[in-house]
Amino acid sequence: MKKYTLITGASSGIGLEAAKAFARRGENLILIARRAQRLESLRNEILKFAPMVDIIIKICDLSKIENVYKIYDELKIYQIKTWINNAGFGDSAAIGSQNLEKMEQMLDLNIKALSIFSTLFVRDYQNVDGTQLINVSSACGYSMVDSFGVYCATKFYVSAFTEALYRQLKSNNAKMSAKILAPATTQSEFKQVAIDADEYDYAKNYKNYHTSEQMAGFLLKLYDSDKCVGWVDRKSFDFILKDPIFDHVTKVNIS
Repeated sequence: MKKYTLITGASSGIGLEAAKAFARRGENLILIARRAQRLESLRNEILKFAPMVDIIIKICDLSKIENVYKIYDELKIYQIKTWINNAGFGDSAAIGSQNLEKMEQMLDLNIKALSIFSTLFVRDYQNVDGTQLINVSSACGYSMVDSFGVYCATKFYVSAFTEALYRQLKSNNAKMSAKILAPATTQSEFKQVAIDADEYDYAKNYKNYHTSEQMAGFLLKLYDSDKCVGWVDRKSFDFILKDPIFDHVTKVNIS
């Protein structure tokens, strides 16, 4: 039976470049995003250099939680080797002045959709050899950034959730591994969406940043490793593979 690497948010940025990177390794793909034309274009591009790769595309808005359950059910006919929760977006606004509709969409996509997909995937695949769950967090998932308070909080959740899952799987001797990709500034559509702009010049506004293609390469390094976190140091912009970062205790009194 064919096995697939699944990537959410695959129509642009890190998700798009990750799809190409895995295809170059001969991995079959399931690609999920909202924009059908972009996914079709990506599939056609990949098939030019990897014609033997099987590519399934699913058009879906994952910020609508009912779609998350629906599409997972549709995917049960496929054997999934790696699940990459990449879909997400940011919002640059001070707490108290945010567009609440945009904030709700961000919370639903960055936290709810990721948590539901992760939980369902663990239920079905935790004892299948070689499976990986990779959740895309951010350097903002380990530090706060002015005007990105709520976005950072969503990524703190992703990091904490996935580190907890990593430890749980290890302690249960599960065959699945859970990992976190934590990019810093990455040239993509992220900033445009965050500030509601039509375009954004990373070279003009940042001294250091990575391209989405570079981040896809880092994702593969994380994939090939036995570490939990693939983290970009915001000072040096080096990519570092790490064990879990958050403090961990086995028992705690909670009141």
